[in-house]
Order: sequence, then C-alpha cells, then structure tokens
Amino acid sequence: MELFVSAVGLVLIFEGLPYFIAPLAAKNMAAFMAQTDPRVLRVGGFLLMLTGLGILYVFRGD
Repeated sequence: MELFVSAVGLVLIFEGLPYFIAPLAAKNMAAFMAQTDPRVLRVGGFLLMLTGLGILYVFRGD
C-alpha cells in the first residue's frame, strides 16, 4: 500500500508540474489537444502506457 500511495503522489507531482512551471504552454497544449482527433489521443495514451509498463518491467524485474 505504501508503494501505491507513493506512486500516486509522484504522478500528482508530475501532472501538476507543467501547470506550475509554464501555465501558458499548458493552456496552449490543452487547446491543441481539444482539436486533436480522439483516436490519435487514444493511440498516444496507449503508447505511453506501454512505455510505462516496459520501464516497470525492465527496472522492477521482480
């Protein structure tokens, strides 16, 4: 459970970072994403998830 809570905390830090560091760029990216085809966003999200799973598999290796 401790690992899960730590992971959620880390995700929240990384999710909030762009809005803190460059809020205007984050708004521009949100506007760009609003105009992007949902299928493209879905494929991009899937690729990011696969990359994350690959990283966990390689570096956790349990």
